[in-house]
Amino acid sequence: MDLNTIIIKPLLTEKSNLLRESAKKSYVFVVDARANKIQIEAAVRKLFSVTPLSTRVVNVKGKAKSMGRKKGRVEGKTSSYKKAYITLPENQKIEKFEGV
Repeated sequence: MDLNTIIIKPLLTEKSNLLRESAKKSYVFVVDARANKIQIEAAVRKLFSVTPLSTRVVNVKGKAKSMGRKKGRVEGKTSSYKKAYITLPENQKIEKFEGV
């Protein structure tokens, strides 16, 4: 798997902003579902030039949704995805996400 395609996008939410600004400096990314911790850490090193202390990976299951349409109720589902929590040392940070 190519290191440029492992990290899909950063996950910018209130919770991820609190984690980023805390003493632990954790960043949250949506990653490819087939990627493992070693590949994710290598991609972070290559793309952002930082050395992660730890990586935690979570598989998020899609939620069932129902939508009202003209022809009645339609059942659907949101997509499942994998997210990674990357913890950095205190003296390092990813400049692209500062001030977001």
